[in-house]
Amino acid sequence: MIPGWALAGFWGLASGSALLVGAGLGYASRVSQRAIAGVMAFGAGVLISALAFDLMDEAYSQGGFISAAAGFLSGAAVYSLANWRLSRHGAKHRKRSGGQQPSEAEHSGSGTAIAVGALLDGIPESIAIGTSLLHGGAVSLVMVAAVVLSNVPEGLSSSAGMKRAHRSARYIFGIWSGIALISGVAALAGFLVFSHLPAVYNAATTAVAAGAILTMLVDTMIPEAFSEAHELAGLLTVLGFLLAFVLSKTTGG
Repeated sequence: MIPGWALAGFWGLASGSALLVGAGLGYASRVSQRAIAGVMAFGAGVLISALAFDLMDEAYSQGGFISAAAGFLSGAAVYSLANWRLSRHGAKHRKRSGGQQPSEAEHSGSGTAIAVGALLDGIPESIAIGTSLLHGGAVSLVMVAAVVLSNVPEGLSSSAGMKRAHRSARYIFGIWSGIALISGVAALAGFLVFSHLPAVYNAATTAVAAGAILTMLVDTMIPEAFSEAHELAGLLTVLGFLLAFVLSKTTGG
């Protein structure tokens, strides 16, 4: 039988590797910005459903309303502050596929800020995957599917934008490879750390991840989806939400 920590690392790495798949598509092919935005809108809907029916529901059942609410607000506040700081250093449009991303010549240090921002976006999702294994010993398939479906268009959109900003293939794939590896480590850490702590800490951390993920969606993914997909963005988001909702009810998470 495969130990839980190994499964946590595997699923974190597997979901993080979806960024590499998206990056490869965005760098090597000319996928239209409208198509990228459509997939991103769908992925955003999946993530919103997963954090509502999987993460927050689990946080509430384990720690109660106070713990879940405090963690949720804390995650949103910490992400907002970190994202604000990174935006001031050139990472505001890190998920944009058009010409919005600044080059290093246009904004010195923006490459590092974009890399840190991409890492900031991925860590809460990975920790949530790792802690999901603490509930019955099986990973949340809904959470994994949600992260994969959001990571592919994220990597696609961001790498297309990086290429337009004249960043090298080595830089682009180096970032996503590193983040995929760190995603595996974060999921592993989430499992190992919280498997030895009372349920209330696990509940609060799950809620923190949910708050950070929702804030990330509103700050970065949804603006890109709406700016390019326009009238289809809402419908695609609803379809993604519905898919994750059906999965959560038919697979038990």
